[in-house]
Amino acid sequence: MSQKQMVMVAAGGSLVLLAGAYLFQALGYAPCQMCLWQRWPHGAAIVLGLVAIAGIVPRVTAYVGAAAALTTAGIGAFHFGVEQGWWEGPSACSGAGNDLGTLSGADLLSTAIQDTIIMCNEIAWSFMGLSMATWNMVLSLVFVAIWLRAARMA
Repeated sequence: MSQKQMVMVAAGGSLVLLAGAYLFQALGYAPCQMCLWQRWPHGAAIVLGLVAIAGIVPRVTAYVGAAAALTTAGIGAFHFGVEQGWWEGPSACSGAGNDLGTLSGADLLSTAIQDTIIMCNEIAWSFMGLSMATWNMVLSLVFVAIWLRAARMA
């Protein structure tokens, strides 16, 4: 497989994962805050793939693509740990209710908040026992390896 083909596979993989995330969102699986964080590096990897395929500093671009894939894998790993209860996530989406004292009476009685806050520590969907965050981590690590192989070929 050529370097360009490897870049296309890695960047294309990010495109597929990002498209899948938006598809799940369209199907009613609203993303949590950390899910949204995981999307940004995939977007960067897609752009970097286009840059590398265009022949603009392909070796450096491939290394930066690997860094983007590693970033989303790291966020996915952190999110996985939050889902498993190994550590706490951001208080905005996985708090235990410790910040209730800062809410007004109207906020506490509001039912609209249920539709706006998606908890990061709850698994909305899983396949083969792995959550979306876990699949993102695993597949993104595969993309890291592909990006690195492409960088070494340049």
